[in-house]
Amino acid sequence: MRTRTRSTRNALGRVKAVTAAVAAASVLLTGCGGDADEASVPEGWGTLETGSLSVGYPKSEGYAEQPAGERAEANAAVALKEEDGIRTGMVSVQLDFATGVHDAAGAAAAAGAGIGLNSTRKATDDVHLAGPDDVGEAREARRIDYDFTADGQEDTPNRGTPMTGVLVAGVDSKGVPFVVRLNAVKDAVDAEDLDAFVGSITVK
Repeated sequence: MRTRTRSTRNALGRVKAVTAAVAAASVLLTGCGGDADEASVPEGWGTLETGSLSVGYPKSEGYAEQPAGERAEANAAVALKEEDGIRTGMVSVQLDFATGVHDAAGAAAAAGAGIGLNSTRKATDDVHLAGPDDVGEAREARRIDYDFTADGQEDTPNRGTPMTGVLVAGVDSKGVPFVVRLNAVKDAVDAEDLDAFVGSITVK
């Protein structure tokens, strides 16, 4: 009887350990964002606000919000990193950028077509953005990671400079398609920064 009791206790101990590990993993996954009303913006980052969404940008790394009067008409919000007059990094938000788009797949297809011929798509993934429960499917979006080379135009790095980028495309709760991008000189932002950027988006 002693042997059987000890075995039972050991089995129960193993079950409790597994249960605790699963619970801990669930907490970690929840903390990664995507199920919250508002996304987590890393410490030292700023936030761009638009009618469709908000998104973080690495202010502590030298990015600064561009005044409305200076940005391109197609952009609803922009943050730039400039070094010696050269734009080495850019976060941008475009709203209502395509017609006939009604879901994340359509928005991603339209946004992906605009990446350019000098680009190499690395990955495409579905993502779940932060946002209030009442926005429904607007929290579903698509992420595209890609590499490209600079063209040297409009104060960008010299032609042929390796660059990297990530975009997130979707449709907000009012049916407005959006695309959010971060482009930068390759290796200036690491994979964790790109993930943090995507995780900082709150759709409205």
